[in-house]
Amino acid sequence: MTEIQSLARGLRILEILAESPNGVSVTDLAAQLDLDKGSASRLVSTLANYAYAEKDAISRRYFLGPQVVSLSRSLLSRLPLREVAKPFLRELMEKTGECSHVGILAQGRVLYIDQVESPASLRVNAEVGSLSPLHCTALGKVFLAFDRGLLPQKLDRFTDNTLVNVESLRKNLEKVRQQGYAVDDEEFDPGVRCVAAPIFDYREKVIGSMGISGPITRMTSVKLPTYAELVVKISHNLSEKMRFTTNRS
Repeated sequence: MTEIQSLARGLRILEILAESPNGVSVTDLAAQLDLDKGSASRLVSTLANYAYAEKDAISRRYFLGPQVVSLSRSLLSRLPLREVAKPFLRELMEKTGECSHVGILAQGRVLYIDQVESPASLRVNAEVGSLSPLHCTALGKVFLAFDRGLLPQKLDRFTDNTLVNVESLRKNLEKVRQQGYAVDDEEFDPGVRCVAAPIFDYREKVIGSMGISGPITRMTSVKLPTYAELVVKISHNLSEKMRFTTNRS
């Protein structure tokens, strides 16, 4: 199949912008795309004209534009898991007091498709539509543990607790499979602890993961087993609902 080069480069720019929370300069884009600055500037300017990219007037760096959010919302609204999960997310938040969220696998990362925020003044939220690594998040580890072909080639470090050794990660994932849930113990964000469990469909295939995140001052190691039990139970109930929903469709 013939690839339209300018379209492919435009899509690559969107990926680069999505991976760059601090924005990207035209010079950086040109280097990453192996293009001259003029060509890179024209491509990203075209995206900006249609609101897929946005230029900061002061730094002159480019960010993702609002049209991407609009497309994301359209996609999320068509995901059956998101709709079915809503009452289960609410139940999980109410029983734990922590932010609950559900994610799916997308582009080798975990995509947060919905959440219910904690009423606590100090809380940990995962922005809906955001992508996070698999190896250092509880939701992400669920996918790695139950789909053994997913192990990342590169394990980036985010905190002192991030597992960047492949063998250490393998052992951690084996524990996840044995206990039925995954833990992120300050591995992605300092001061934040998370626990998540898998969501299965009628084929016993993992179609998502569900969990909670909170500050370590509340999600202590002593309380973690109780939180984990709740997450596993409610995720299991959601799986039962999804088995019926996906099998019926």
